[in-house]
Amino acid sequence: MGEVAIHVLCKRYDGSSDFAVKGVTLTVTDGEFMVLLGPSGCGKSSVLRMIAGLEPITSGTVAIDGRIMNAVPAKDRDIAMVFQSYALYPHMDVFNNLAFGLRRRGVARPDIERRVNAVAVQLGLDPYLKRKPHALSGGQRQRVALGRAIVREPKVFLFDEPLSNLDAALRLTTRNELIRQQREIGITAIYVTHDQLEAMTMGHRICIMDKGEVVQIGAPLEVYRNPANTFVAKFLGSPPMNLLPVSTDAGPDGYRFSLGGTTWSANAWVAEKLGALGGQALIGIRPEDLFEVSPRPGDARVVPLPAATVAAVEALGAETLVVLTLEGVTQEVIARVGRETKLRPGDAAAFLVDTVAMHVFDTTTTQSIPRRRD
Repeated sequence: MGEVAIHVLCKRYDGSSDFAVKGVTLTVTDGEFMVLLGPSGCGKSSVLRMIAGLEPITSGTVAIDGRIMNAVPAKDRDIAMVFQSYALYPHMDVFNNLAFGLRRRGVARPDIERRVNAVAVQLGLDPYLKRKPHALSGGQRQRVALGRAIVREPKVFLFDEPLSNLDAALRLTTRNELIRQQREIGITAIYVTHDQLEAMTMGHRICIMDKGEVVQIGAPLEVYRNPANTFVAKFLGSPPMNLLPVSTDAGPDGYRFSLGGTTWSANAWVAEKLGALGGQALIGIRPEDLFEVSPRPGDARVVPLPAATVAAVEALGAETLVVLTLEGVTQEVIARVGRETKLRPGDAAAFLVDTVAMHVFDTTTTQSIPRRRD
């Protein structure tokens, strides 16, 4: 078992009046791969280091399998941590780097050799056991760091941005290796990153943090499709969600949104919530939910945007990003379309939006406005 329960965890560093971590509560179930995601300085690494015992806890608790760990030394917490810098011993070869932690724990020599050799084969490191770190590639060093964690057979793995030093191609292959290893071993893992692609592809669940607080927790696609507020909406997605100010007006047929002189029904959202907005809201539209041709001809929920002019076209190969200026709207809008588009800068364009995938946010609180449950 390796359940990690964090309850109202707080951290304030000496000399600072502000909390780096504010009341984080989170449970990572046994065998789960949890990703802590957020921008630099949001507190995610501080949370990880408090779980590891590398930072003292200001208040709150960290428990592993029901045992409070606040006063337990790091070496006795039965966890293994993989760092961004690999933290390998340069004077030791791969075998001894892998074996070092086991020797310190007094594991018998035959068991050390068996476990190290098994992990080396598992990670494809057996040809390199006699090499020192300087003779390895970045990906091989990362695998040694991972192997050093695996060989200890801990209850919990902690990863602190372990792929950020790798180039794009190596990051992809190493990411896939980490996913495969975690699934095969089935051990609890908590992974810190600011890279949303890593979070979306690796995590069973994502915990998004901002300014030391938990903003939203959920499965990757659930969080992507249903952001809790504008921070999550903008942070997840590349390009990010388009956020546009609209007016909300009540009429005989219910509420309507108005954008640049174009209006459409807002009856899919809770009327009481729309009525409390003071006539203003933000609508959120993912770039992939804008279309040159309706994805569902005849569906009244696919509505036209105001008249548009193409400001820029970015051909990415498999897809094309089109930057639009809308009549009566100050913000530019980005649409993700197919590579076959004929649009060029300066062209007039008519785009449609799928309101089924559209989001509405309160301009004051930034929180998402719920849809009606019919």
